[in-house]
Amino acid sequence: EYMGIIVKSQICIFHLIASSFLFQIQTAVTQNFRSFIINTIEWYFINSNISNNKFSIMTQLITPPTRFTKEEWLLSNNNNFSNAERQRSSAERLRDETDRLCDEISNTTNKTQRETNKRLDQRIHDVSYWKSELDRAADEIGAETESLVDHRKRLIAALEDTNQPLDIANQCLMHREGRKGIDLVHDDVQRNLIKEVEVIEGVQNLLQRTIEQATEQIRLNKSAKYYLEKDVNDKFTALTIDDFAAGLVDASAGLDGLAGADKTPVSKETASPNEWEEFSNENILKADREKQNSVAIRAFIDGVLLQTQSDMQKIQEDVSLDKRIRETKDIKGKLEDHLDKVTGEVAAMEDNIEKLKNAIADKEKPLLVAQARIKERSQRPNVELCTDPAYYRLIKEVQELQENINRLRMTLNNADGELRGLIRQQLVLEDDIDVKTTSLKIDEGQCAPLRKMVNHPEH
Repeated sequence: EYMGIIVKSQICIFHLIASSFLFQIQTAVTQNFRSFIINTIEWYFINSNISNNKFSIMTQLITPPTRFTKEEWLLSNNNNFSNAERQRSSAERLRDETDRLCDEISNTTNKTQRETNKRLDQRIHDVSYWKSELDRAADEIGAETESLVDHRKRLIAALEDTNQPLDIANQCLMHREGRKGIDLVHDDVQRNLIKEVEVIEGVQNLLQRTIEQATEQIRLNKSAKYYLEKDVNDKFTALTIDDFAAGLVDASAGLDGLAGADKTPVSKETASPNEWEEFSNENILKADREKQNSVAIRAFIDGVLLQTQSDMQKIQEDVSLDKRIRETKDIKGKLEDHLDKVTGEVAAMEDNIEKLKNAIADKEKPLLVAQARIKERSQRPNVELCTDPAYYRLIKEVQELQENINRLRMTLNNADGELRGLIRQQLVLEDDIDVKTTSLKIDEGQCAPLRKMVNHPEH
């Protein structure tokens, strides 16, 4: 019975201690936790087998609890009321702040989306504008290229039409080289025929160079058009993507698969808006420059065709076969000696020409290889299309090969000229062995009918 009283006293003491402790921390813990502590302490003392000595020690250590006044009790209650009111006000403010924050973020999000949609619409408008400008430039350079192609066809036709007068002039020269002895005089007919050949050959060279210029300009026009069309295709793709992006809304399907796209690193090669605009503008300006150059070349072609036709018509009128060839003396013996020497030189020059042709053919393959390499390497994408050492070496190789081939061709042309001169001289020597009647037969029976066939149509 005594032990039971002691245990109950200890329980009461611990109740008072716990109550005092809980009062100090009541703003930090809940009522349930406080009940849990009290129940735990009760369970411990009720169910533990504590010896009498331990209870005695505890009774000595535990002091009686402090008694509180009614003012303190009222103050505690008021503190609890104040704390509850303050916590409730804080919670209400947090709820109000939450509503305000949600509204603010919702408005901000809607505003940002509207701004983004506006920027996308502006971007689509800009891309569409530049695409239309590129389409216009591509159509213009395409039409100009077609016109230049037609002018080149006129040049080619004019060049082909010079072959007949040149052949006739050369035939007349060759026929007149068959005159005999003293009849082989360098008269006005001979000089005008030679002049006609020179004029026609000069016209052919001019036409050929103009054809090459037109061909190169056509290539430049097509190149400019290619880059315009490539830019148009890129902008069409960009428009498709931007149209799709502009059409996305919050309810669009498949948005989860695009999450994290904003974390994709931006490439260093990405162009700025100014660079983007300058790129398309430069393509258009380049196409305009090429178009102006093409127009200038067409005007030049018109002038060349008109002038060459006039020159050839004039030189044809200057050639006259009305003069007769006077009698010649037979110097057959001396002419035969010279004929043998000329014949040998003709054979040697033909061998020399064959040697030059073989040398040119041997250099054309390496030239084609170098040009093919340049063309293939020009297909490298984006920044890979750089002027590296291999590019400069290929360019130098092409230049060297072209220079060497040009030198060989120049030498070949000289050799051909020499050969023609030898052949003419051979004909002269052979013809000088014949009689005067042969010269009359050449002028009247062979050259005159040929001259009537000469025609210089307009182009």
